[in-house]
Amino acid sequence: MKIRAVKVNNHKKAFAVKTYKRVYDFPFARLAVKPSKGDPIARVYVDEEIGKEAFTYVLRSGREGTIHIDHVLEYNQDPSYMRDLLLYQLTVEAGERVKQSGISKRELIRRMGTSPSQFYRILDKNNYRKSIDQVVALLHLLDCEVEIRIKPAGSGEPDKASRKTRNRDALQAA
Repeated sequence: MKIRAVKVNNHKKAFAVKTYKRVYDFPFARLAVKPSKGDPIARVYVDEEIGKEAFTYVLRSGREGTIHIDHVLEYNQDPSYMRDLLLYQLTVEAGERVKQSGISKRELIRRMGTSPSQFYRILDKNNYRKSIDQVVALLHLLDCEVEIRIKPAGSGEPDKASRKTRNRDALQAA
């Protein structure tokens, strides 16, 4: 995703990052090189050298930092970004499991009932047009169980499934 513009909002202590979809806030508190009253942000610009996928800010002292759009999207929990992140993680895991399985790719293609080109698209980490269903189906063929756990964000409270697992592990250790 390309960044169209970025502005400093000193009142909110955040950057306003404009993309083709919407404007996202990114707080100064998340920066590695933080501005202060004595060393404020002197300049901010969309970084052409990174293909407009990041912005760079420069403090009055000359120190600078660069923020990639992925950090902004992750901070804002953008739904399409989070879906792509999940798909990427599943694809990486599927690729590793294919290598470890000892089952030939030709056999996996036959079992999935798909073409070789479609199979390789499923394993392509950069292909975000595939469905999560396809990757889960491949993992199932590789005798993997995929679980999705839902828990309150940032609560530190474990979900029910992880409590059960922890309790089961404690019983097995005893």
